[in-house]
Parts: sequence; structure tokens; C-alpha cells
Amino acid sequence: MGKGRLEAFSDGVIAIIITIMVLELKVPEGEELGGLHHLLPVFLSYVLSFVYVGIYWNNHHHLFQAVRQVNGKILWANLHLLFWLSLLPFVTHLAGENHRSATAVALYGVVLLMAAVAYFMLSRSLISHHGEGSALAQAVGGDAKGKISLGIYAVAIPLAWAAWWATVLLVALVAVIWLVPDRRIEKTLTSNAE
Repeated sequence: MGKGRLEAFSDGVIAIIITIMVLELKVPEGEELGGLHHLLPVFLSYVLSFVYVGIYWNNHHHLFQAVRQVNGKILWANLHLLFWLSLLPFVTHLAGENHRSATAVALYGVVLLMAAVAYFMLSRSLISHHGEGSALAQAVGGDAKGKISLGIYAVAIPLAWAAWWATVLLVALVAVIWLVPDRRIEKTLTSNAE
């Protein structure tokens, strides 16, 4: 089956996720700038989550450039990813409002870890469907960046109970690692077309 509906549905869900996150930003009472200082953790958690959603949207787009068709397994793997991403507004708000809470920060990390696992499973499902010799398989390769990210999350989550701020820094580090768009797929598709 074609991939168009999957891509359109995913884009719609991601747009809704961003909309829900921004609607969680509440306007403070009063008109003084001093009233905004308590919103800083909430705003920073929103910024980090927005960056993450952007990273997933960007990489999802690149991933599906190399895809010709999808099957039922891929549809479910994609829904698995969207499920974890759909929890981002909740944990963003929770962590923003309770930024010094080990549980809130760890839960934020768990959702990001599970989204990363789901993305890995989606990419593996796509490679399985298209074959190990496909352009997609060549482009994704061993996915070192993905595996490093999973390792950082695995360290960051339990660290929240010792130092919540260290967990936040590690989670932000993963975002920085992925901030530069993954160009492996574009490069592989361009070289295969030549």
C-alpha cells in the first residue's frame, strides 16, 4: 500500500501535539515582567519539547523519502511512535510545573526513551519490508546516533533521583545531537540516483 496516508496522518498528529503543548502555556496574571519569572521552567520545557517534536518530524520526513510502500506492521510501528510522541504535551507540562521533581523529570525522560525506541522499531520495520540491500538500509546503517541516544536516556532517567538537573542536561544533549538534520538518507538517495 502507498505511504501517503501514513505521512499525512503523522503530520496531522504532530501538528496537534505542538498545538496542545503551546496551549498549556498559561498567561500569568498582571502585566509586570516579574510575573513571568515563575514561567521560565514551563517555557523552557516547552522549547525543549518543541525541538524534540521538530526533530522527530524532520527525521520521519527524511525516513519516508526512502520508502516506496508500507504494510500493516509499519502502520502499527508508526502508531507506536505517535503514541509516545502524543504523551509529550503531558510530560512537558508535568516537568515544567515540577522541574525539581525527580519523578516528573524521569517521566519526561521515559517518554523520550520510549519515543526513541519506537522510532528505532519503525526504521527497522521499514528496512525489513524494503530489504537489507535497499537504499533505506544503506542510509540508516547501524544507526550509531540512535543507539547513543538510547544509552544516554538509559543513564539519564535513574539519574533524576540523584540530580534532576543532570537528567535535564543529558536529555538536552540528545536534542543537540539530533538538532542537525540527519542527511544520511538524502545523501544515499542522491548517490543512488546518479
